[in-house]
Amino acid sequence: MTVKKEPALDEVLLRPLVEAALTEDLGRRGDVTSQATIPADMQAQLQIKARQAGVICGMDLARLSFALVDAQIEFMAQVHDGQNVAAGAVLATVRGNARHLLTAERTALNFMTHLSGIATDTRQIVDSIAAFPAQITCTRKTIPGLRIVQKYAVRCGGGRNHRLGLDDAILIKDNHIAIAGDIKTAIQQAQDFAGHLIPVEVEVDTLEQLEQALDAGVSLVLLDNMTPEVLSKAVAMCQGRAKTEASGGITPATVQAVAQTGVDFIAMGYLTHSSTALDIGLDFSA
Repeated sequence: MTVKKEPALDEVLLRPLVEAALTEDLGRRGDVTSQATIPADMQAQLQIKARQAGVICGMDLARLSFALVDAQIEFMAQVHDGQNVAAGAVLATVRGNARHLLTAERTALNFMTHLSGIATDTRQIVDSIAAFPAQITCTRKTIPGLRIVQKYAVRCGGGRNHRLGLDDAILIKDNHIAIAGDIKTAIQQAQDFAGHLIPVEVEVDTLEQLEQALDAGVSLVLLDNMTPEVLSKAVAMCQGRAKTEASGGITPATVQAVAQTGVDFIAMGYLTHSSTALDIGLDFSA
């Protein structure tokens, strides 16, 4: 599939993440191994290489990792986020003080391997359901502190973002309904609160709950933990009344069966909590 290049995240959003990661790694004494084994003024050139084919994400985070250790390091990117690369591809060349290059290495690679893994798995899943109209979305099941970049990686892979946080949409879930008393009451209270700018979605896990939600006038329903057979019935009930989103333990092995039911969106926590890191390394070149 052809995926448009995702606009890069602003550096002001990325810098705190990189600073925290470097602070964690440097500890109280800094990189004692590089200090012990490499002369202070030695220069070196290394290449960031993909050891597996995949979709790259995290280039700006890698660049910042080196820049915050040593502003004199040259970072020469050769690919961009969202780009498919073959195994062995050179992603960037870095040149500068050898100690500082090695100090920043693990932080840069940690971001790149994790986010490229998310982007790669997302692209593969999106491609696997290309014959169906459903769109893949991520969830709030993210690593604390890394949500903004994990969700960016999903976009780089061709997926879409569900809520970024609790404040950008109302999603009425089972516990909200239980505490509010019933679906109708929860929806009415949410609609009164939301006004015209906050979207309202309600989670249901039975067709009976779905009918109640539709009768209450919701325009988006989250169909949770339904079998493909029940999902198909739910989609038919929602035609012309509401958009549908399937969720609940959906994996690469089950996503096609879900897409075949005709749902509009498929929410997958898998993308951010279970994607496999892409193997990327930093190799000495000169």
